Formats: sequence, structure tokens, C-alpha cells
Amino acid sequence: MSTKQEIIDFIHKEFPQAGIIIEEVKNQGAIVRLDVDEQHLRPGRTVSGPTLMAVADVALYVAIFGVVGIVPLAVTTNLNINFMRKPAAGKPLRGVCKLLKVGRSLAVGEVSIFSAGVDDPVAHVTGTYSLPAGS
Repeated sequence: MSTKQEIIDFIHKEFPQAGIIIEEVKNQGAIVRLDVDEQHLRPGRTVSGPTLMAVADVALYVAIFGVVGIVPLAVTTNLNINFMRKPAAGKPLRGVCKLLKVGRSLAVGEVSIFSAGVDDPVAHVTGTYSLPAGS
């Protein structure tokens, strides 16, 4: 298990380009935030799909670190996203992750992504990570 601060330090060092803020690391879950700006938008002034996927992927990574410790070589093996409604341009996104199972070699979780000011999720994501041997 890693602390929130250890995970923040790792993400900041290894993935400074992510720009995602870790709000909470809890038992079997995490909450992350991305402050959306122009670089995250696609034509039509909505948040791009790759941006939503990045929020989900980081939320899963952080949640897994909260359970098994910092395992840099944990990798995404599957990420499935359902886009449910248009996220608002210029409003923060919040990814709320819940891990469903953490085994010896795989971790499976889901992430609901919310746009600030909207109660219903804008996307629902399921993902699987492969954990290196000995983690």
C-alpha cells in the first residue's frame, strides 16, 4: 500500500504531462480531477475522448497503487469506455474509481467520470491492469 502523497510524488515525477490531480486514495478506490482547458477540447467545444480515457486510466493506476503499492510496470491491458453525455467545456472532470478485484496478476476496476455541475456521469469506464510478478 502507498500513501496518497507517495502516489502524488510518483505521478508528478513520472507523468508530469498528465496534469491530473489526485484528490483521494481510499481502500479499493481513488478520486482524481482534471481541470479542463483548451488543449482537452475537440471540435464542437466538448472534451475529447482521449482526455476522458486518460482520466480513467490514471484513476485506475492510482487506485491500484493504493492497494498494492507503487508498481511502475503495472500496465493497462484493457480499457472500455462508454460515452454517456457531453462533458462541459472548461469545467473540471472528476474520475471516481472503484476496484472490483485485485489479484496476483490482474486488477479490474470501474471509473465513473463526472463533469462539474452535472450529477450524472459523462462516461463509464471498465479497465484491467496487468500486475508484474511479485507485486
